[in-house]
Amino acid sequence: MQIGKYSFGLGDRFGQQGKAQLNAVINAAEKGIEIIPVWNKSNREHTIINSEPSDTRFEADNAVKACGWKKPYFVDADHINLGNVDRFIEPSDFFTIDVADYIGKATDKESLDNFIERNLRYVGKLNVPGIKEEIKISREDLSMIGSRFLFAIHKASEIYKYIADRKGENNFVTEVSMDEVDNPQTPVEMFFILSAISMLNIPVQTIAPKFTGRFNKGVDYVGNVKQFRKEFEEDILVIDYAVKEFGLPDNLKLSVHSGSDKFSIYPVMGEIIKKYNKGIHVKTAGTTWLEEVIGLAESGGEALSLAKSIYRKAFGKKEELCKPYATVIDIEFEKLPSPATVDDWDALKFAGTLRHIPGNPDFDPNVRQLIHVGYKVAAEYGNVYINLLRQNEKIVSKQVFENIYNRHICRLFELKN
Repeated sequence: MQIGKYSFGLGDRFGQQGKAQLNAVINAAEKGIEIIPVWNKSNREHTIINSEPSDTRFEADNAVKACGWKKPYFVDADHINLGNVDRFIEPSDFFTIDVADYIGKATDKESLDNFIERNLRYVGKLNVPGIKEEIKISREDLSMIGSRFLFAIHKASEIYKYIADRKGENNFVTEVSMDEVDNPQTPVEMFFILSAISMLNIPVQTIAPKFTGRFNKGVDYVGNVKQFRKEFEEDILVIDYAVKEFGLPDNLKLSVHSGSDKFSIYPVMGEIIKKYNKGIHVKTAGTTWLEEVIGLAESGGEALSLAKSIYRKAFGKKEELCKPYATVIDIEFEKLPSPATVDDWDALKFAGTLRHIPGNPDFDPNVRQLIHVGYKVAAEYGNVYINLLRQNEKIVSKQVFENIYNRHICRLFELKN
């Protein structure tokens, strides 16, 4: 089972927007860009809103049937580990194996020695085609890289084998994720991480590193775009070289997590994957939920009142909501408008504050990030929230479609809206 060249992670907290999401992908196909949809939802998200991975499969299958989609699609067990993978085994065919918590933990001496021995041929000068800067590697460098990452890759292998024993080796796509950490992996570290992945026979098809800069949920990239360009391009070149050196899957590609709304680097990513004719996987998980709230606000009446209530409750428990997402949000609490202020907003003001349109003076990244992590509040409303989504489906689905297609797909692939 192989993922296509281009793929998008279409997260959907409440499982209501499958058709709108898929229609964005269909529009891209009509413009000549074939994107494979991957519905993803993490164990954390399922736990918070009391859903099951089978619900994600149900949504994906129904959307595919309703839209007449005849091409591949996947359901991603997002950010799983051995402690929670079992509930995902049956409904999922894409597994994002998250090893972030294992990075930096000590590995055994025999494994480290084997890793160093395997990579001794790169000691001296490492020549990666396309990278002009001289890369010097010492035995000590190999030891440091192995000491930092080898335990995590062994854990990835353990999780992969657990899944493969239950689903069969060729019946799912494997991604290795190490993005939710404090420090980015360098392209050189990426090369030797891929060496370890190959050594442990993990047939990885996408890999999600941590890049320089902040990839905060639902807002633009914060960091040095020139430095990101350099890292991203070198990662592309390193992956290409590693595939040849280590016999990894030919379709191995970069995966960009928290890829939603990273508008300033989309042209960079688009340019580089086009330059080298490479694929990419982009996860846009939380934007669907945000666009639902925007759609409710624009619908006015009871739906707008609910959107304001969600903000009020999220504001009241902001520390609790933000804690699980500390590495991927930056909210200036003192700049958040008071719930009383928000209560006075009309539909256009609320939607404009939440909708990410660069240059719009109403847009507030603090509000957007708070609502992003506030889906737990909507879950507490249960059927009240779901019923209002369904009653205002036309307006809500329009927001979801336009966000994924116009602001993400078109930006990445330079398509005209």
